[in-house]
Amino acid sequence: MRLLPFPVFWRVLKRQLPTTLWGRSLLIIVLPILIMQGAVTWAFFDMHWQTVTARLSEGLAGDVAWAAESYRDEPTPANLAVIADRGERSMQLSIALRPDAKLPGEQRRGPIGVVDRTLEAALAARLDQPFWFDTTRYPAYVDIQVQQPTGVLRIIAPRERAVATQAHIFVLWLMLATVLLMGVAILFIRNQVRAIERLAEAAEAFGRGEMSPKFKPHGAREVRQAAVAFLAMRDRIQRHIEQRTALLASVSHDLRTPLTRLRLELALAPQFKRQSAMKGDLDEMEHMIDEYLAFAKGEAGEATQAVDVSALLKAAGEDVKRAGAEVEIAAPTSLTASLRPIAFKRALANLAGNAAAHGEHVRLTARALASGGLEIAVEDDGPGIPDDMHEEAFRPFSRLDESRNQNRKGVGLGLAIARDVARGHGGDITLARSELGGLRALIRLPG
Repeated sequence: MRLLPFPVFWRVLKRQLPTTLWGRSLLIIVLPILIMQGAVTWAFFDMHWQTVTARLSEGLAGDVAWAAESYRDEPTPANLAVIADRGERSMQLSIALRPDAKLPGEQRRGPIGVVDRTLEAALAARLDQPFWFDTTRYPAYVDIQVQQPTGVLRIIAPRERAVATQAHIFVLWLMLATVLLMGVAILFIRNQVRAIERLAEAAEAFGRGEMSPKFKPHGAREVRQAAVAFLAMRDRIQRHIEQRTALLASVSHDLRTPLTRLRLELALAPQFKRQSAMKGDLDEMEHMIDEYLAFAKGEAGEATQAVDVSALLKAAGEDVKRAGAEVEIAAPTSLTASLRPIAFKRALANLAGNAAAHGEHVRLTARALASGGLEIAVEDDGPGIPDDMHEEAFRPFSRLDESRNQNRKGVGLGLAIARDVARGHGGDITLARSELGGLRALIRLPG
């Protein structure tokens, strides 16, 4: 058989090992215990049990040989009675003669072959006559038969005279000790791994915009240090988000005031040639401010709740109709999901509005996944986006003018906001070619 090179063997072995910290920690503790107990058990059976069994078998074989030779020297009923009486009183042997009988032809061996082999070797070394034995017919006795000229001399001996019968007690105690040690190890490992799992859950919850106020550092010192560092990092990120939101909200408020004055002055001013164009510029500036503020706010402060997904699709479909595109909606009426309604509605409106701006037909579909998650697809029949520019489309302020003239009224934040919202729910958005011929934006959320 060809042996694998060590690097290949190691890679194959690593693929078979547990991938979780719980599994690997358990393997680190349990595997040495099993190896140690296996070595102790092997040493016990090889150095003690087999030696004791061999000594017992040799002693029993010597007694059987004495009985057989004594009867062979004087094969009379009187001598047989003396041998049987002495064997029963001094050696715990039951001796009887089966006149004119022959040894059985069938060999019966027990499940532990070492007992039969040891006894057979001891009898063969002491007896000159043919013999037969059975260690399985009687649980507490060994049946040994020796061929004599006048018949078969049958000797029934207690089993403990041929084999060390208390070995199972040692094995039982060894197993109990192993189970106890493994139980203690599993308990301690579980407590340590649970602390890391709680830290991972808190980090994942923070990634979804949840604060997890009940989370506290727990576990070993290193795990607590990591948890304290995570809490400090979470507070810094939260302060940064709040400062960014406050800054952009303040800028938005400050810009809206002069925009409102300009809009009022244009409305009161007499009609002139560039008036409608200036109003369009003001609308575009206001739309840009709204997009900046929406991107900065994200999902801060909004709690999740059960939301009717079909109602969200219908609302997005109304926006598509107002944009002048045809819309097709396919969603189960009873489909609900735990979402942040305002943020998710904003993401869905961005995707639907983007599809309506670049296509004449838009399809909105939703379905529940077998894993308990949610999948929503927004498709259009527009020009689409090249495959190598899908990730570029999600970058903030990215405008794919050459391919799709994306966000012509905005600043390139529509897809970025939508992906931010999806990832804040623990999912993501991917782009692909639609069956309608345009772009397909697929939202996948976990259960």
